[in-house]
Amino acid sequence: MLRVGLTSAPKRTGAIEAREQALRWLEDHQCHIVPEDAFETDHPDVLVALGGDGTMLRCAEKAAALDVPMIGINLGNVGFLAEMEADGMTVALERLLRGDYTEEKRALLAVCHGEDRFLALNDTVISRGSYPRLIRVQARLDDTWAGDYRADGLIVATPTGSTGYSLSAGGPIIAPGVDCMLITPICPHSLQHRPQVVPGSASVTLTLQADEPLNASLQIDGKHRASLREGDCVTICRAEEQVRLIRMRETGFFDLVHQKLIEWSR
Repeated sequence: MLRVGLTSAPKRTGAIEAREQALRWLEDHQCHIVPEDAFETDHPDVLVALGGDGTMLRCAEKAAALDVPMIGINLGNVGFLAEMEADGMTVALERLLRGDYTEEKRALLAVCHGEDRFLALNDTVISRGSYPRLIRVQARLDDTWAGDYRADGLIVATPTGSTGYSLSAGGPIIAPGVDCMLITPICPHSLQHRPQVVPGSASVTLTLQADEPLNASLQIDGKHRASLREGDCVTICRAEEQVRLIRMRETGFFDLVHQKLIEWSR
């Protein structure tokens, strides 16, 4: 009996209907449904995320912690991380039950701030938040100075996250299999500040610098995680954990880029 953890975005249009449809199908096929709040005690074999990229990112952290594969059914606009669109959900569930799929592993970032540790599939962002001026962030790569940025913020992204916020800030698109991290400034004041691609094995330390009290924001995969003050450090490196994404389609990465990020924007 397949044990399926089902998670969805309750405020997403069509999410309630899609969840009910998925539940009925899974129950009709004798699958065991694991409630989202019981993942740690009632260990699922696989996670199914119904929603957009935000739902996928939320589910990815749980999938990595449980070391189980996950698949996304897109109910949003772009849904870059999702494997199937809403009208293909039944087909996806049928193939899932048969084991007719492959797995693709994606790198995660381990983000440390004080005693807190977070995982990021897409990116880590230090932004000025409600602070009305540009902030200054120093970046160090291992023990080497990498730059002092005066900007609205700074993004450290995985190759997976290169098609997200980093892309909007002028960063390059990087294929998922490349072993690297991407440092992208947000609206930098200096014309010399450009995105940098650094080794995936490196450790990036970001230090918030200021001459006056301020509160900046630490965001992990689009979610606010902590307020930062002058002198605070955030250390980012490749995590031991990985996300196991279920793949069923034949579409290649750059075909998907064209489909999701070019045609959709017309």
